[in-house]
Amino acid sequence: MSESTTTSRVLSLLNLLQTHRHWSGTELAQRLGITGRTLRRDVERLRELGYRIESAPGTHGGYRLEAGASIPPLLLTDDEAVTMAIGLRVAATQGLADGALTTLTALAKLEQVLPAALRSRVNALAGHVQPVHPDVPAVTPEVLGKLALACRDRERIRFHYVAANGAETDRVVEPHSLVAAQRYWFLVAWDLHREAWRTFRVDRLEKFFATRVQFEPRELPAGDAAEFVAAAVSSLLGTVTAEVVMDLPIERMREYFGPWAKGARSVGAFKTAWPIGGRSPHELMSSLAWIPEGVQYEVRGDAATTAFLREAAERMLNATRN
Repeated sequence: MSESTTTSRVLSLLNLLQTHRHWSGTELAQRLGITGRTLRRDVERLRELGYRIESAPGTHGGYRLEAGASIPPLLLTDDEAVTMAIGLRVAATQGLADGALTTLTALAKLEQVLPAALRSRVNALAGHVQPVHPDVPAVTPEVLGKLALACRDRERIRFHYVAANGAETDRVVEPHSLVAAQRYWFLVAWDLHREAWRTFRVDRLEKFFATRVQFEPRELPAGDAAEFVAAAVSSLLGTVTAEVVMDLPIERMREYFGPWAKGARSVGAFKTAWPIGGRSPHELMSSLAWIPEGVQYEVRGDAATTAFLREAAERMLNATRN
């Protein structure tokens, strides 16, 4: 076998180890199309290059890439390199502690080794990326990195959490996703003690501890973590509130609205009361557009809110008349 073939195979092995925290020896050998003996030799080659690879025998054993005392070479595809460079540019302004210094120095090192064609792609994309400068509590890249790994590796974590009202609790969760929304970072996770899906603002999270206990993934009700966070955040931001009572059983209502059905309750066998809100009457009114066609409903709110909705409805009706 040629040296180039061996090198290519070892790089393929490294790529697999970097994309998942734990692999069984059988899985790796099958992916690479090699024997267990060849796999063990390739693992030793990577160890000689400075990669710390743990191995464990037995049925549940396998291989795991650990962080080393120094950073060995990374294996990136062209698209991954461009994505990383753009991400570093944006991260400098996204509420990371010491973001402008740390991420820009990392970017300089990365761009220095990029081929000219890739560097050109990065500069072209970066010229059209206009990130905001949020005035929000800083989140350390270290914490975000640990949370991202826990989401990727399906590892339960513990942390101390300070809620918006000042209440302090210790949580054990199964992390699902990290989402940037409303200028904050949010962790979407299954809370084991409350037996429910929850969102946590990362800047309010303290004393992070990785348990090394893995879990079977659960299906998020929304199917999309960003939508789940948007629904959770919208329920907290509302300053103008009302209630919609619609002719729809609560089971069908929850099926239709998904995570946006939060707070809904049954009113008899065939009606559902749904709280809505927004930072303005205009924002509150947008919720009404999502009620299924043909479903009758009544809006209950204070006099100012109902008057605004009545006037808005009349103006829209007039605007559609020929």
